[in-house]
Amino acid sequence: MTTPVDPNQVCLTGENSFIRLAQEAGGEQTTRTSHWRILWSPGGAGHVLFLKSTDLERDPVRVYSDNIAMTRYLQDEIESMLFPEFADPNLPVIPAEFSRSGGIESAYNEIVAASTETVVLSWHDFLTPFVLNNPAGPESGRTHGVYSCFFPARSAQITVGDRALSGVVSLEARGPAQSSTACIAWSETWVKP
Repeated sequence: MTTPVDPNQVCLTGENSFIRLAQEAGGEQTTRTSHWRILWSPGGAGHVLFLKSTDLERDPVRVYSDNIAMTRYLQDEIESMLFPEFADPNLPVIPAEFSRSGGIESAYNEIVAASTETVVLSWHDFLTPFVLNNPAGPESGRTHGVYSCFFPARSAQITVGDRALSGVVSLEARGPAQSSTACIAWSETWVKP
């Protein structure tokens, strides 16, 4: 009988939704976001949005957060594996307030309000949700494991101030599941041996 308890150490738990846009479906990504709502981590709870876009002439890589300690922990522990450009500890952290609106049944929005601008991430036209299960350990060859409920969207938009960033979402498979480059990822927990 297998144990119902994962033997690995919990790194963090929360959400990690993302949007990755390309100028044409399946093309090279020109805009990438990683939005975290952390319920628990060694750096505390809070929110952070990592944003990179070729549409942004000034500061093409930006970090918005309401908890700098959590942000630096996340950069070192997780983003360094996922997308190293977001893991640079020298990136300035722009203070921001975070909120959300809408829902999966229609359109869902994450709103990031800084003193200089407001960034809105919007997802709609959702595909069938699925659970992502990538365990850590020698059997999988992964240094970290992640478990998450993905709600992939066919369409998404990012606005910075009054400007919509260019690009489209691409469909992609994750194992047997139909996914995309724009997913709401709720109930996300990262672990390591």
